[in-house]
Amino acid sequence: MASLEIPGVEDPDPLGLSAPVCRTVAPEGDVLMLLPGDSAAARAAAYAQDDDLPAVMEITDVAPVSVPHRVRGRAWVAGWLTPVRTEQRARAAMLLAERHPVGELLGIGEALAPDAGPDAGHQGRPAWALLRLEVGEGAVDDLWGAEPFEPDDFAAAAPDPLVAHEAELLQHLHSAHAEQVRGLCALLGERGGAVCGRRDQAVPLGLDRFGLRVRFVQGAGGGTRGGDGDGGRRVFDARFDFPEPVRDVAELRRALHALFDAAAS
Repeated sequence: MASLEIPGVEDPDPLGLSAPVCRTVAPEGDVLMLLPGDSAAARAAAYAQDDDLPAVMEITDVAPVSVPHRVRGRAWVAGWLTPVRTEQRARAAMLLAERHPVGELLGIGEALAPDAGPDAGHQGRPAWALLRLEVGEGAVDDLWGAEPFEPDDFAAAAPDPLVAHEAELLQHLHSAHAEQVRGLCALLGERGGAVCGRRDQAVPLGLDRFGLRVRFVQGAGGGTRGGDGDGGRRVFDARFDFPEPVRDVAELRRALHALFDAAAS
């Protein structure tokens, strides 16, 4: 989930129309976004023209499985917001479509229209707007800790090869391989002794090219009642690293089988 905040600009819509419908990062490190044309952010960027319009994007990472404390992390990206100019719209739309291949449904065609400016479209504004956030600074607070980052580091970072599949894979592990995931506590030694009972639960919380993160819940009894509270139970995370980073889903399957075999032996 992501939302945009612009100092001095309030979004009157309670549904939060300043939340980007989709977003991606350009090779030079700018964040490209598609937003409703009537959103407060789109209107402010259109009327600011070439003036610097400071903005902050907040991204909340929520686990795709039911687990206590589902927010896995937050990131803040601060910079300057501008509309994507006419000659750059096709390239921006292509980059968005690569990450979100549903461009026509999201109205990219309208955002690409030659007259898609502050005075175009329905009731004086386009239905959709392409915006660019030039990154000035940022910070991440997640399962690995809190850390600021520089624009150059942000531009150089590469997406994890599993990012597009992580939600589906975690849900599959949770529903179809719950016992094998819980069996990984055998690899924790003394640390796992308190959460390896029959009533304890192990929920796959995060997955990337380097390994699997599991949240162990003592005395869960097979459920987490919505996945937000812990009811006073002991909850802790454990990280299970792969022998080497995986590059695709096929290598991930082999790495997971190796983990499960090691826990069962």
